[in-house]
Amino acid sequence: MSSTFGRIFRIATFGESHGGGVGVVVDGCPPRLEISAEEIQRDLDRRKPGQSRLTTPRKEADQVEILSGVFEGVTLGTPIAMLVRNADARPSSYENMKDLFRPSHADFTYEAKYGLRNWQGGGRASARETIGRVAAGAIARKILKQVAGIEVLAWVDRVQNVQAKVDSSKVTLEQIEASMVRCPDGDASQEMIERIDEARNRKDSLGGVVSCVARNVPPGLGEPVFEKLTAQLAAAMFSLPAVKGFEVGSGFAGTELYGSEHNDPFIPGKDGVPDTSSNRSGGIQGGISNGQPIEFNVAFKPTATIGVAQQTVDRDNNPTTLEAQGRHDPCVLPRAVPMVEAMTCLVLVDDWLRQCSVQVLD
Repeated sequence: MSSTFGRIFRIATFGESHGGGVGVVVDGCPPRLEISAEEIQRDLDRRKPGQSRLTTPRKEADQVEILSGVFEGVTLGTPIAMLVRNADARPSSYENMKDLFRPSHADFTYEAKYGLRNWQGGGRASARETIGRVAAGAIARKILKQVAGIEVLAWVDRVQNVQAKVDSSKVTLEQIEASMVRCPDGDASQEMIERIDEARNRKDSLGGVVSCVARNVPPGLGEPVFEKLTAQLAAAMFSLPAVKGFEVGSGFAGTELYGSEHNDPFIPGKDGVPDTSSNRSGGIQGGISNGQPIEFNVAFKPTATIGVAQQTVDRDNNPTTLEAQGRHDPCVLPRAVPMVEAMTCLVLVDDWLRQCSVQVLD
């Protein structure tokens, strides 16, 4: 099973949804970076369950423990191990589903691959695995901010067909966090909340889109040909649970334009570096960052585990009906926001460190 990510700044996550705990080992973090458990905890608190009625009622503090790699408040340059213990696991809630395959979940495919599966909450297929990514992403975020002033922000842009109106150049963390659903558009946020409440009351679920912007990214990040920045970001986002789509810049809508409409004209910029008068490329051209804000969208499907009766089969291929039990998000979007940010930070910090190794010294 592949549980590692990155080339220079590498992470390996571990743990299952209802096991003893989950976590991550970070290797390749530069030494002498000031970092604290409190800084990492801030991002984990944005991801944890039980934040509001819109999320799973599972109660977990998700308190991070730094086991190695940090001494007297700074990184040592050695592997950083972080652990979050599971406190509110209830594997018995899944007892009635252990011999059934939940529709559109990973139950059947994991068993087809390995010949067995952890049926308690989905095991490694559970979104609880992303705790390790968010913890590692908090360290990556600190590096990016310190060395380049890079800021990564994500927000809920759409739930079902409720579309927000957001200016990506002006949106702030405070605006995002002021909304229960993490949508900075007040009117759209309220309608999204109502839609999610309705789905939750019906024991159903909804999907939508998370938008992300990375500001102050220097030009030159990305590795042609097979590790273009677009490809790396796409792979990072598709590694998250429930992701069904990814687009950069103009995305699919750009296919409706003429080339003369779609191209981003160059104009003189600061310090002798060219600028562009538009950003339909989403900050990436030829798979390499061009200095403009990196902008992309990530589509998430409705949560697969729902209480509505669904047709399925058991392990002996007998038809049956499933009404799933347990505690699940009626919409993954609000908690997916810090996950998208974390994976973006992990991609960018890895590419920034790689770029440091290819520049010719003056």
